[in-house]
Amino acid sequence: MPPEKDDLAADRRAAASRFVAELGATMSAANYPVTMVRAVMEGTSKAYGLDNHFLALPNYVQVGSPLGDSLYIANTDYVLRYDQSFPLAQLVARAPSGTVNPEEGMAELERIRNLDKRFPVWLTIIGYAVQSMGLALILQPTPWSLVGAAVLGLLVGALSVVGRRVDSIGYMLPTICAFLVALIVFTFNRHWHVGIDSLRALAAPLAVFLPGAAITLAVIELSTRHVVSGASRLVAGFMQIVQLAFGILIAAQVAGIADSNLVTTEMNRLGPWAPFLGVAVYGLGAMLNFGPPTRFLPWMLLMLYTAYAGQWLGNALLGSYASGFGGGLTLILFALAISHRPNTPPTVSLVLPGFWLLVPGSLGFMGMTQLLGTHSTAMFTATLISMMSIAVGVQSGLVLWRAAIQLTGNPRRRALHD
Repeated sequence: MPPEKDDLAADRRAAASRFVAELGATMSAANYPVTMVRAVMEGTSKAYGLDNHFLALPNYVQVGSPLGDSLYIANTDYVLRYDQSFPLAQLVARAPSGTVNPEEGMAELERIRNLDKRFPVWLTIIGYAVQSMGLALILQPTPWSLVGAAVLGLLVGALSVVGRRVDSIGYMLPTICAFLVALIVFTFNRHWHVGIDSLRALAAPLAVFLPGAAITLAVIELSTRHVVSGASRLVAGFMQIVQLAFGILIAAQVAGIADSNLVTTEMNRLGPWAPFLGVAVYGLGAMLNFGPPTRFLPWMLLMLYTAYAGQWLGNALLGSYASGFGGGLTLILFALAISHRPNTPPTVSLVLPGFWLLVPGSLGFMGMTQLLGTHSTAMFTATLISMMSIAVGVQSGLVLWRAAIQLTGNPRRRALHD
């Protein structure tokens, strides 16, 4: 082969390998499990006729040739928004077929990363307040909780916007927001005695910081022997919970509230209809806050109600600490069944809204706060169970889905982590 053709072929291989690395890094930024990141990278490389080796971690992707003569590294130093995950999912679905030109693929990744949010900042802040009100209707349906969720949701939503733009604030944002929210709630209750001592009143405005998706991904990756990525996600999730707990405990001390008064008593002063309305309100707020395509709203509501129904059944059949198992199991099975039908959203897009609603970290967050105040071994055990239950439910659903695929003999219907 003439030298010019050799150089052209080498340039094409280099462009393809670079695209594969950047695609994997962008998937990691969108919180795809590393099992799926690696599978898509392998499939795309084979479609281009490449025999690459891969390393995929939550914030680092590496693509190299077997001979070690070329190496492409992509660091994930950004987070992809939920609305950006929809065009990314379309690219992820096409890439392993080899129909995406590497240069076109790189241009599409650049376009996805630079997409503007659908709604202005002020509307996303209002959306977060509405989202907090919906969660308050589910967790603590009382008039004061609704008022607090709306007002404090505006505060946390505004601080989250600032945190995304100023890294030094963003790193401490969970502690800052937890401290401010708790101090306002505790001070208000101390002076006006409105009966909102329960930590459940704090969960709604602070829900954005609960690491439910991270812990679920950690369990999936640990169970598939991706120890490094799974352990790092798990530690990061626990760290975020500790940041929240620290902020609340400091606020309790400043407000003069004893640790023994930090309880998780559930109250419903509106009626049994409140949680069901809360799911719809939560979905509306999430649409305004995250800005997915408008046509996705019916699917989002369907998955939110599916997750809530699964959680309710899990609580009725297995108890409160295993309620997340029922929610996670139902959520992933419904998402996989829907996403494998024509003209439906991808699995990852369907699953994420359910994670936001199930809030698997909330029970762990409340339990960790009480643990720091009481040093109770039993509470520590309960915290671990409540945090892991939804993750185990999701993993069980994936196992059942794979078993159903094998029984039906349809290899094209792949699970989330294939």
